Amino acid sequence: MTNRCALLWDEKIVFSRLIEECGLSCEHVTPHLLAAPFYRGRYATLIIPAGFANPAYSQLLPALRASSGRIRRYVESGGKLVVFGPGIDRPDAYDWLPFDVTYRHLHQRGGLECVSSHLCASLFAGYDPASIESDGYFSSHAGEVIAKMGEGAVLIRSGVGEGEVVATTIHEYPSRAFLGEFCRGSVETFL
Repeated sequence: MTNRCALLWDEKIVFSRLIEECGLSCEHVTPHLLAAPFYRGRYATLIIPAGFANPAYSQLLPALRASSGRIRRYVESGGKLVVFGPGIDRPDAYDWLPFDVTYRHLHQRGGLECVSSHLCASLFAGYDPASIESDGYFSSHAGEVIAKMGEGAVLIRSGVGEGEVVATTIHEYPSRAFLGEFCRGSVETFL
């Protein structure tokens, strides 16, 4: 079974250790590498940490936008993508995704309500659902709502072609159970 993941970020971060501790291979992909027209990595899952659209933390958003066509083809061909919150007030922060998503920035801490039993509901297994932190919510989207805080969706998913996109605005690392299940055995696809 394949289980190679790409962590998209400007520099190596601790998140990669969590991925590797789940028995997955984790490759660091920088914004420059992602945006390079010649780049063709092969992965089962792409993971984009929280803060990806905030220039104080990362220069990833321009690279994601420049690579939006490649990301669409990757997911349509069976790839999986997990993306966290943008970490800044940008309604268009997810405009590079292969489906429509509008984001509203709002720091909140409170109760997480799972409204679906889909596999990605395990993203926060082991966390106290009464005390979850989020940097915003999805005010409109073309995905399925998996979890919400108040009236706002904070975890959505969408099938795109043969693949899947999971987007969340929650600030917790994903659970080991989720990473192991979602990433393991996925089809490796060219990015």
